[in-house]
Amino acid sequence: MSSEGSLGPEWVRSPEDGRYFRRAARVLLLDEQDRVLLVRGHDVDRPERSWWFTVGGGIDAGETPTQAAVRELAEETGLRIAETDLIGPVLTREAVFDFEAEHVRQDEVFYYARIRDAGEVTREGWTDVERSFMDDITWWSLADLRQVDIEVFPHELADVLETVITGWDGTVRHLGLQDDDTPGEAVPR
Repeated sequence: MSSEGSLGPEWVRSPEDGRYFRRAARVLLLDEQDRVLLVRGHDVDRPERSWWFTVGGGIDAGETPTQAAVRELAEETGLRIAETDLIGPVLTREAVFDFEAEHVRQDEVFYYARIRDAGEVTREGWTDVERSFMDDITWWSLADLRQVDIEVFPHELADVLETVITGWDGTVRHLGLQDDDTPGEAVPR
């Protein structure tokens, strides 16, 4: 069983269900060719299970979601944007998934941003925990994303990106509670 130290200080036990819980901020980062930057990860307990997910992570104590989104983007990619470059939030969800041998819950808020002349993406800022489960980071076109043969989180990402690319209307899409071990299905509350 994991300790709080291996998950990170932003993870706390929920009094509701005893699961580790944290709030997180994520970035749908698009380049000038409308490609989105995604990270490939694997399950530490089941390394054969692999998936793509958006850049981002836990909101530290005293941070706003936008501050966390900008910080996480810099740490995970080496790319830097300003908080004012973030648009949204465009999406929210509550995700239940396995992480560090625990069944955890994460409340996520997603922003989008565009970057010009992104330069080289780097893994130099990855923490030891991130290095233990994060394998790759790649730009994806919407067409390629719709054809990927492994899981993508959130499952609705391609549809959300299409809305953002064609002109986001300001509506925040709320996905509700999703169990990432049950692809495409929302968990009833």
